[in-house]
Amino acid sequence: MTRSIGIDVGGSTLRVAEVDLLSGHAQEGMQSIPMPKGAQPDDVLTVLARALERYDSELPVGLAFPTVAQHGYARTAANVHESWIGLDVQREFARRCHRRVLFLNDADAAGVAEMHFGAGRQLAAEVAAGGAAARRVVVLTFGTGIGSALFLDGELWPNTELGHLMLPGVTDVDGEGYAAASVRTRLALDWPAWTQRVNRYLHELHRLLWPDVFILGGAVSERAEEWMPLLESPARLRPAALRGHAGVVGAAWAAVTDRMAR
Repeated sequence: MTRSIGIDVGGSTLRVAEVDLLSGHAQEGMQSIPMPKGAQPDDVLTVLARALERYDSELPVGLAFPTVAQHGYARTAANVHESWIGLDVQREFARRCHRRVLFLNDADAAGVAEMHFGAGRQLAAEVAAGGAAARRVVVLTFGTGIGSALFLDGELWPNTELGHLMLPGVTDVDGEGYAAASVRTRLALDWPAWTQRVNRYLHELHRLLWPDVFILGGAVSERAEEWMPLLESPARLRPAALRGHAGVVGAAWAAVTDRMAR
């Protein structure tokens, strides 16, 4: 199958699109739907099932969600109602939309999209041409929080939740509470002030994981040229290539491969 549907659930917006899995491109007409007030399961799943009515009924769906996603169940709830926790979202949404559904973490979806179609694919081409190895790759998404996807030799370790890492000397908040893109907005930080926080976060991740490359995405990747030159890391730093489409593309890819259903 060369097409599927990707859904990326964010704190304020639900994005839905059909994706060409040969190119990794979301097709024209991506739907951006406001998150229903309260972000409760029944309301969100009803809106999403309605949004799928315009697509070929045979196409499977990948549903990327801000949660630890295990075997179809939501185990945590970030920026959505706590009643998601413990729900078999994969089965419930499949029942509503009458399609095959794969449920996965939103940062994992963005990560696999970058690895297969974006910055990770570019890295692989460089390695094949004789460039430096890139066996250990960490994809980070900076938005309301910090999402993470950890790869070794191209294989994902799902649900890493590295945004909740505590930083040495920072006792009041975790990593995402200190360095997420939303923190820059809330505290009215300029790029140099915010990137000092990101540098501190990247340093701690590098100290613990020793990745070859960090791929940095999320909402702020649209303006990567303004802040990425200010970053410092022993690992190579690359901007995400798919930007705002990464979650949708990765969810659609996972729906067909089924590699994250385990």
